[in-house]
Amino acid sequence: MSIRTQASARPGSGAAGSGPAGVLPVAATSLTMVLWASAFIAIRAVGAHYSPGAMAFGRLAVGAAALSAVAAFRRVPRPRGRPLRLVIGYGALWFGIYAVLINAAERHLDAGTTALLVNVGPILIAVFAALFLGEGFPRALVAGLVVAFAGVAVIAVVTSTGRRDTVGVLFALGAATLYAAGVLLQKQALRHVDPFTATWLGCVAGAVVCLPFAPALGHEIGAAPLAATAGIVYMGLSPTAVAFATWSYALAHTSAGRLSSSSYLVPGLAVLMSWLLLAETPAPLALVGGVLCLIGVAVARLPARPASRPAGDRADGRDGGWAGLTRPRDGS
Repeated sequence: MSIRTQASARPGSGAAGSGPAGVLPVAATSLTMVLWASAFIAIRAVGAHYSPGAMAFGRLAVGAAALSAVAAFRRVPRPRGRPLRLVIGYGALWFGIYAVLINAAERHLDAGTTALLVNVGPILIAVFAALFLGEGFPRALVAGLVVAFAGVAVIAVVTSTGRRDTVGVLFALGAATLYAAGVLLQKQALRHVDPFTATWLGCVAGAVVCLPFAPALGHEIGAAPLAATAGIVYMGLSPTAVAFATWSYALAHTSAGRLSSSSYLVPGLAVLMSWLLLAETPAPLALVGGVLCLIGVAVARLPARPASRPAGDRADGRDGGWAGLTRPRDGS
């Protein structure tokens, strides 16, 4: 889950320095990546006791309550009109429906495989930007698409020991699609709304979308073990509220492009945590497919050749193109 702004327009948004002021953004980024990776593990563990919708509502309700408590003690500007609609839109898609789909995916797939699949999201962002923002289909994007979806095909074949596994792949890809749509809406919203407010109201919007699952949560919480319920509270506080706060802090003190690259660590961390905590690892060929997905994302992010761009244009994507928006989906 990312908070994306034009980094150059924010004070201190350049590369982090070498002193204490430079250490804090690195620490914040590291904490964010670990927390987002841990969400995949928590979902897998809690999913044995809570249904996807109930888990999503519980997590978002806890996160919204925590963020609302912070908002009550600070002067937070309230967006109106179109910016508010954009925040509600991305919150509904990314926080709300995404959470339900990712929870459903992990009822069929291990945490590491799910994390690898969701990381095709950045390429989908590029496709949406090409289709709806007129950014075109450069050769690097097309090549990245081919490589990434070859990886998805490998994972789908490896996990297709039954219908349930194939359904899990489709759920994960659906979550990646919602992530991509959410990022594009978020880009528009963050032109007018500060990152904390966007995160807070987006989380609230996601919780409202998941309200129909509240009765299921009330029913299941009585039968679930305390550890599973604690897992939902953990996901609401840590990968949702805390991780978004630390991401926003890091983004305010680090270039967006550099920070986005750090999210390539999330799938690897998720695989490692899954092995250590759940004794689960993706099948070897699924790991190969996941690596292909990440390579495809990296290829698609390659800058265009300067010669192919008009003089004076930026060729590295930092001029507002899709590459400045995208990062692998980390935070489940």
